[in-house]
Formats: sequence, structure tokens, C-alpha cells
Amino acid sequence: MNERIQMSGPMALLTTFLLLAGTAGPASATDDLRESFDLQVPQMPAVVTVEGKPRLVYELHITNFSRDPLAVQRVDVLDSDGGTVAALEGDSLAGRLGRIDAAQQDDLLTVAQGVRRVLYVEIDLDGVPPKALMHRVAYAHGPERQVSAEVRGGRTSIRQQTPPVLGPPLRGGPWVAIYGPSWERGHRRVIYTVDGRARIPGRFAVDWMLADDEGRLAPEGSQQVESAYGYGAEVLAVADALVVVARDGVPEAAAEPPRKRALTDAAGNYVVLRLDDEHHIFYEHLAPGSIRVAPGERVHKGQVIAAVGSTGSSRRAHLHFHVGDGESTLGAEGLPFTLEAFSLLGSYADLDELGSQPWSPRDPSAGGARRSRELPAPNVVLTFDDRIAPAQ
Repeated sequence: MNERIQMSGPMALLTTFLLLAGTAGPASATDDLRESFDLQVPQMPAVVTVEGKPRLVYELHITNFSRDPLAVQRVDVLDSDGGTVAALEGDSLAGRLGRIDAAQQDDLLTVAQGVRRVLYVEIDLDGVPPKALMHRVAYAHGPERQVSAEVRGGRTSIRQQTPPVLGPPLRGGPWVAIYGPSWERGHRRVIYTVDGRARIPGRFAVDWMLADDEGRLAPEGSQQVESAYGYGAEVLAVADALVVVARDGVPEAAAEPPRKRALTDAAGNYVVLRLDDEHHIFYEHLAPGSIRVAPGERVHKGQVIAAVGSTGSSRRAHLHFHVGDGESTLGAEGLPFTLEAFSLLGSYADLDELGSQPWSPRDPSAGGARRSRELPAPNVVLTFDDRIAPAQ
């Protein structure tokens, strides 16, 4: 049965208005709407002192949920008042972008539909760090990406806790503090997803290798793991702390270990110390049979707890050292730390020269050789005593 309902008076006028509004509507309500990036900062930014300046470290996740490719043109990091903390574009921007997809694409600035880029941010600040950040992303869209637009997002507070000040993890030197924020597969850029959450355990990790005065890591021609100058060096507790994990029994790796290892074996033999409820200190790739502590034991700063080795995912004898917010090697976020004191000798601009060439000596105009309460800069050479290398 078909019935026609007739309305008159005010109800008829209201119905007619709603129908017209639904079909046409004001143009300004839709013209400014467009699909763009989702911007998220999953881990609160942290500040750590490097070379005398506060350095802001965090990641901005940029995800394209739209139907078309979008090309990132510029990322502005803004403080809570809208002032510009940093402006990233061109090579500076492209060099900080990493991918989590497996596609072979040289143009990291163009983000395909359903793809995420991770912007790895390290900013040296001249003044007091801001308390909060916002991001403004300029991008191109449309046919041939000819139309420019911008979107704001990724609002985040900044971690206010001061990083812990730790004692030396090793003695003497010269030790090379190996890490690189721009390395595609370096600790800084490796994301692990365990226990239902993606994390960067090695965000502030340092690999320590012992060199001689000519930059060699082992006697010339030697291929044995045990012949490395750093092999067997005593590893020290960097603070009074509680031992929560001590794993031994993993054999030494070959000179060229397999590229893929089970996640449970990647750290080799390792020790985790709990400094407090949040800060856990990791020592990895320790020599077999060298661990001198057990879970539940309290250690004091400077106590020998193990020896440098090359177990797990390790190609040369070294100590992997980092701080995390839990006791799992891959299930804890990497946190900043500083070292109580060290003496700078120089640095490697090109780490490929390590093992075959001397390092570049420190520039005396760059400040004092003796540093305190800092995270060492990438690939510097230092000692953990008062010995300063002679002028070269």
C-alpha cells in the first residue's frame, strides 16, 4: 500500500530547508577539507646534553591514509607559542626520513597510500628547551603533486626528567663511541614490535670498541675474535643498582656471524641493572663465562660485573650499552643518559676508517677535552681516565 504524507505550515517549510541544505550546502564548509597525513609522536621527546648543548631527540610518524600519494615538502617543528624550533626541508628532511615498508623506493619524500614514514629528529637547541611541540607539514597533492597544502599535528609534551648521570662502563681507552643517528640500520632507527607495541630500544645506544693509537682494533692480520684489543676488558657497573637479568652460556660468535639471529639470541650474553623503576641499564655481547653477578644481587658503582665479548649479533668484540624503561632487551623504550666524566681525544668523520686509520685529533678551539654530564657525540674517541693523547 502506497500512502503519500502531506505536510503543511511550518513543518513543510522546515523539511524543504533541510532537503535543500543537504543537497547544496555552503561551499566554504567543504572546500577546505581534504585528506592528508596522520601525524603522531608515539614516544615523548627527550633532551640530553651533547657537546655542551641540549639536544632534542624523538620521532614523528607520518602516515598517509588518503587515496593518493602525498609528497612531503617541509616539516616545521613549532613550540607551544607557535615559534619555529627547526625547519626541515630538502636533503636535511630526506636524510631524516626512514621507512617501515619493504618497497624499494628512492624518493622517501613521496608517501604512497597506506604507507608510513618515520622522521627521526635530532635538534641542537641554543636555549632552554620548550615544554611542548607541534608540527606543521607542507605537502603536495593532486595530479603530479602540483597542489601545495599544509597540515598541523603531532602535538606532544617534552620529557622533563633529567637523564641519569652514570659512571664509566669501562676503564681507560682509547674507546670509540660508535653510533650514528642517520644510519639506516643503526640502533637509532631500528624499530622492534614485541608485546603489542613498537619501540626503539637503542634510541641512545652506544657500541664501545677499543682501538690503539693508530686506530687499529686488533693486531694487523689477526681475524680471531679474541685477538681484538677490547676483548676481555672489564665491564663496570655504572651506578649502585640491582641486577635483574644476567644471561650467560651463549658461545662466542664467529668472525662473520649469520645475518639473521633469533631475537632471543641477538644480545648474546647480557646483564641488566635496575637503577630505579624506570631506568634499566643494558650491557650486551659479553664474553662467555665472564658474568660475575646474578639476579637479585646489588652492585655498587665501579664494580666489575663482566667482560667485553662478541656474542649474539656481533661481528667484532665490543660492548653494547644503553638505558631502557624496562628490563626486556627489545621490549623497552630507549632512554637518554649522560656520563659522569670522560676525556675527548678526537673523532672519526668516516667510520669506515676505524681499524685502518688514526682518528682526527680534537680541535682545541671546540672546548675542553674533559667533558662531564654529557652523552658522547657520535663516533668520538675518548678515555675514561685523565690521560690525554699527545698532539698529533
